Amino acid sequence: MKVSADNIRLSYGAEEILKSVSIGAEDKEFVGLIGPNGSGKSTLLKCIYRILKPNDGCVMLDGSPLQDMSYRSSAKKMAVVAQHNYYNFDFSVREVVLMGRSPHKKAIERDNARDYAIVDNALCTVGMERFADRSFSTLSGGEQQRVILARALAQQTPCLVLDEPTNHLDITHQLQLLKIVKNLNVTVISAIHDLNIAAMFCDRIYVLKDGIIAAEGAPREVLTRKLIKEIYQVESEVVEDSRGQMHILFT
Repeated sequence: MKVSADNIRLSYGAEEILKSVSIGAEDKEFVGLIGPNGSGKSTLLKCIYRILKPNDGCVMLDGSPLQDMSYRSSAKKMAVVAQHNYYNFDFSVREVVLMGRSPHKKAIERDNARDYAIVDNALCTVGMERFADRSFSTLSGGEQQRVILARALAQQTPCLVLDEPTNHLDITHQLQLLKIVKNLNVTVISAIHDLNIAAMFCDRIYVLKDGIIAAEGAPREVLTRKLIKEIYQVESEVVEDSRGQMHILFT
């Protein structure tokens, strides 16, 4: 599925957070958003997945305006893994993942055997099947994030939006989670904090700074010493390992 955000503007009071920002993701492309804290990454993603309504501009899913779709319709096309997930009730892990099936259900329709099979498969995919009956609130931050990914997988959408999905994960599970996402063969738009992770997994990268797009292109085009210095005010060195994978060393 193709996703685009065109000329998005958003203000909080007198402060303009997003200043006519445009990004796009082609079908089955993994697009990363990088930039310093406060640059507007999460705000832009929230406009894309309908938590915030921009002051101007529009989001398009396969050429159709998002604002013209019902929330149920857009939830069948786009699933979200956000940074923070809080529940006021004591849900089990399986119940949290079952929430991903709600866009596919009619009002008061009960979960069926197919729903449970999809949920079990999603939990296996993220390595959380043995936690299915545990209370979600008893899990670590990293375990909760993997469950939220399972919920998004259970939603079975052609697009995933990820808001810094690896923040609470150790390096093993960071790589595991993003390998899972990369192999899903869906469109992905993700805010990413770690530049080396972005270099490893993204097909294309947008750089946000002060609410504008400062650069856009393939990782090798964007992640240069010059740009890293301009955006993050740090010196770096970009090297390749024996397999040709680029790495950024901060000096």
